[in-house]
Amino acid sequence: MKENVLKKDFKKQDVERIRNLVQGKYGEKTRSSVGFSKKSEFHQEGDIWEADGRTWTIKNGIKQNITKLDKAKKAHVMPLLCPKCGRVMKKRVDKQFYNIHKMCFDCVVDMEHELKKSGKWEEYERKIHNDEIDNKIKDYKLWVNEKLNESNEGFVTEAGDVERWKGKINKELVAESVDEVITYLESLKK
Repeated sequence: MKENVLKKDFKKQDVERIRNLVQGKYGEKTRSSVGFSKKSEFHQEGDIWEADGRTWTIKNGIKQNITKLDKAKKAHVMPLLCPKCGRVMKKRVDKQFYNIHKMCFDCVVDMEHELKKSGKWEEYERKIHNDEIDNKIKDYKLWVNEKLNESNEGFVTEAGDVERWKGKINKELVAESVDEVITYLESLKK
């Protein structure tokens, strides 16, 4: 008794698809359609165009989307090789030192050693210390402004109850306190 092993009948397009795959023609069509035809646009390396509300370009032969964060991504990505010495940056601390100095840990050590030999170490150390204090002052001002602009009209508790608060923030007292903190931080500069 002869039993049919295949439970599916193959259509002409199925056979054509398999034939194309066997011959290595992976993108070949197996049927033709009538009606709509899309306008073909050809772009070359470096072209920038807009389609579907997005901006596109071709870099190294690859179509890529251009976003607002491209500059931030580029600034954050660490290269494989150190720009100064050309060695592979594979140490655990290389990323931290690259973000600060734009060179590998070994190059930073060499640079600091040269600064100590030339007598400019104290100036370099003072600059790093003062820059750190300036960044803390900037972050503190941003934090205070953010807190001053928060709404204090109500608060939702963990139980889901809404508490209504009365009273306003004394902005003059806050400004006075901010000035005191900034004066203290400025006094820490070398």
